[in-house]
Amino acid sequence: MTDIQGLLGDEAKDLLAHTAQGIPKKDLVLPGHDFVDRVVSATDRSPRVLRNLQSLFDHGRLSGTGYVSILPVDQGIEHSAASAFAANPRYLDPKNIVELAVEGGCNAVASTLGVLGAVSRRYAHKIPFIVKLNHNELLTYPNHYDQILFGNVQQCCDLGAAGVGATVYFGSEQSDRQLQEVGEVFAQAHELGMFTVLWCYLRNSAFKKDGVDYSVSADLTGQANHLGVTIEADIVKQKQPENNGGYRALDFGRTDPLLYDTLTTDHPIDLTRWQVANCYMGRVGLINSGGASAGTGDLAQAVRTAVINKRAGGTGLITGRKAFQRPTAEGIELLHAVQDVYLDDSITIA
Repeated sequence: MTDIQGLLGDEAKDLLAHTAQGIPKKDLVLPGHDFVDRVVSATDRSPRVLRNLQSLFDHGRLSGTGYVSILPVDQGIEHSAASAFAANPRYLDPKNIVELAVEGGCNAVASTLGVLGAVSRRYAHKIPFIVKLNHNELLTYPNHYDQILFGNVQQCCDLGAAGVGATVYFGSEQSDRQLQEVGEVFAQAHELGMFTVLWCYLRNSAFKKDGVDYSVSADLTGQANHLGVTIEADIVKQKQPENNGGYRALDFGRTDPLLYDTLTTDHPIDLTRWQVANCYMGRVGLINSGGASAGTGDLAQAVRTAVINKRAGGTGLITGRKAFQRPTAEGIELLHAVQDVYLDDSITIA
């Protein structure tokens, strides 16, 4: 097993012993082996959605825990193929992407319609597929930032996908249209028996003020989550919060002093718990993103993110560039290290 305390270093005691006060764990709907039975079966999701969601929880090294580890590889469109794969060109081949997810013990692989369609007959029965259906492309000059559909829900169903993913850039000029489009996509996916995953990202240059990026503030990302679950996302993907007080600093929207004075502190677990709370108190699973690869510190950073997510009441991690932008053996080691956090019973809910 991974030396989690060693990787956490000086933060180990603070992260592993912290007790959340603002929103106590007794008020949360927590992950567990029976999550689909206990929670999702009470919803309006069809038996086919329940079956596919259960297949996600039943796969990989985290099978039966109620937690998930997902490999996402859509950066070839979202960033560029060069920036994503120059460090490891073998992942330009869709087969190697899916193989990394399989060998890395992941619950699922999330990628584009083209990537998963290219190898669906070989792998769709071996690991759950999540088709990321909309993307932002950066070949338009000058660059613009908008999520547009690159396919349709029927194609996802036909290639054997268990789930459909999409992004909404909350706060952007295009967010209203994206929200409506993705809401329709999710309704169609549920009709065809697939679960849904929403990348709830904030995108607006005005969210940066005085050198602070409030697109990763707990209050604004929490609200993005709250909008995401409204269109029936079954899982929400969100960046882990790095600060709080976006509403106050930017002087817009509506908030309440209790959020800052009572319900949260500046502790990362408390900030992430506010994200969980906005996912219907955990009835919709929160998975945090692993972020960009920074080199030698990736392993420790990924483990730290997983510990915070788990102790906050989250459902797992979705880790891409930190895994595939390095030699395969090291990528597998990193994925296993993240999974070891969720397999370690001594790491409890704060």
